[in-house]
Amino acid sequence: MELRSGTQDVAAPRLSGDAGTPAPLSAATRAKIERKRQRALMLRQARLARRPQCGSEGGVCAKVSKIIDSGAGFFIEEEEEEQALVKVVHQPAPVIEPDYLLCEECNKPFMDSYLSNNFDLSVCDSCRDSETKHKLISRTEAKQMYLLKDCDLDLREPVLKFVLRKNPHNPRWGDMKLYLKLQVVKRSIEVWGTEAALQAAKVSREEGREIQKQKRFNKKVKELRRAVRSSMWKKDTSVHQHEYGPEEMLDEDTYQKVCLTCGHQLVYEKM
Repeated sequence: MELRSGTQDVAAPRLSGDAGTPAPLSAATRAKIERKRQRALMLRQARLARRPQCGSEGGVCAKVSKIIDSGAGFFIEEEEEEQALVKVVHQPAPVIEPDYLLCEECNKPFMDSYLSNNFDLSVCDSCRDSETKHKLISRTEAKQMYLLKDCDLDLREPVLKFVLRKNPHNPRWGDMKLYLKLQVVKRSIEVWGTEAALQAAKVSREEGREIQKQKRFNKKVKELRRAVRSSMWKKDTSVHQHEYGPEEMLDEDTYQKVCLTCGHQLVYEKM
């Protein structure tokens, strides 16, 4: 048995006389009793609302209180524990279909692939042709074979995607950037306009390269000839000794001698 809180200060009705008949209550007393009764009901409802649920499979465990009005201004509350099984019905979640990609080769849906993850190309792994159509080429090959510059690969939108691989020639060198050949060819057409213009640029560049090569070859030949000639010609650094011929008289006191080797003329006078 439990007495409601906040109602214990209400006194029991007074008995008058020996017959035990209760004395009539005043209007103020009856109003006070009614206010306490309403307050007790509100407190009980608030306490029941704060009680946690328990049990499993949607069961709710609660204590059911039985209120007995004592007629003396307070209530007697008898609690009985009951377990009410409440079946909770959940609405099924909406079915969300995954975002499948459609393969450009076989037109079949797929979730992800090597080309879609690395190059944003909707081709499944089954249709990937890594030898020809979906071949990977290095950055150097892309620039030389398709006449692309660094800005065409790195700045022109959309920027071409690539994968990094260790350099097969020397692992200590920097990683190689491998591009998808299909996308590199498409970018070269965007830069040069048409495939014919690309081929013409290739031919012109090849001719210029051949002209530069011939010029370098001619320069090397000229330097080689100059080196051979300079090695064959030797300057005579020895002192020349004149060998004069017979003496000739030019006038009465003047005479002359001529070197038989170099033709030097020696003119002198005799006293």
